[in-house]
Amino acid sequence: MIVCFGEAMVRLAPPHFARIEQCRGFDVEVGGAELNTAAGLVRLGREATWVSALPDTSLGRLVANRVREAGVGTDHLAFTTDGRCGLYFLEFGASPRASSILYDRKQSSISQVKPGSSSFWHGKKWGTFNWGEIFDGATWFHVTGITAAVIEDRDVLSEALSAARGAQVPVSVDLNYRSKLWSPDEAGRVMAGVVRGAELLIAGEADAENLFGVKGENFAEVAKQLADRFGVKHVAGTKRSTPLVWRNNFGAVGYANGELHETPTYEVEIVDRLGAGDAMASGIIHGLLDGDFLKGLQYGAAMGAIKHTIPGDLPWIDKAEVEATMTGQGLRIKR
Repeated sequence: MIVCFGEAMVRLAPPHFARIEQCRGFDVEVGGAELNTAAGLVRLGREATWVSALPDTSLGRLVANRVREAGVGTDHLAFTTDGRCGLYFLEFGASPRASSILYDRKQSSISQVKPGSSSFWHGKKWGTFNWGEIFDGATWFHVTGITAAVIEDRDVLSEALSAARGAQVPVSVDLNYRSKLWSPDEAGRVMAGVVRGAELLIAGEADAENLFGVKGENFAEVAKQLADRFGVKHVAGTKRSTPLVWRNNFGAVGYANGELHETPTYEVEIVDRLGAGDAMASGIIHGLLDGDFLKGLQYGAAMGAIKHTIPGDLPWIDKAEVEATMTGQGLRIKR
């Protein structure tokens, strides 16, 4: 069982490229980085569970229902009277106007969770999650910098990581730096402890420089420094060029054991780019669970490319189409 821990929000987007101040109604979706990754792993045939907190309201139940619809486990989902359901508003852009996001997530239920309920605290605190139970039989733990940013008591994350490592569960961390949530200095201080000893770190070159001061002429140089400094076994990132808002080139790159791996680059026509990096993360984890980093990068690149073509944050992707994309099958209609 793969354990993913983090926030999910309700997404509200004006249809037909409208601006928020123009629209009379919103398209409703649900998404969050770790949830998106869990859903991608389920689509690849893995078992995944999502650990989070939601308000015991109709919005909280809306999110939980979408989680179950995606096939992701909710056994460790806490419903609480504290906090609220986070929202975000997405305006789709078209060149030369970029897409933009407006967050309304302060005091969300996940931000209010408490540490405790595990041997990390020697039984002295009663917290939201029983991490010993959660990691019993787990095969992987995935978390992102978004979770570290939104949780007010970061001892929760320290507790989770300690429990995972104590249970010998491999950890993957996606830096996922969001400037609207915290400063680079604060993020660098916190994430240095989160990523240390991770099996997989997903990080772009810009975030590595902004958070950790790591610079290099190319991804391989940056990745080597990250691996050496933090004891990370695998470092991965995206290859993306953006000639137009709705047409990009997308691939994956990775570094491990002194060796650089790159996938082919896919030309993507974008329907919705939200969640593409999370879909890529699910593919990489899928490969690493089979002990094959290159396979993971290849699945990740194809997953991320396909996700660009699907509305919403969640990757409604079929494993067969991922493998068809990897083998270069064309765009003729399937009859």
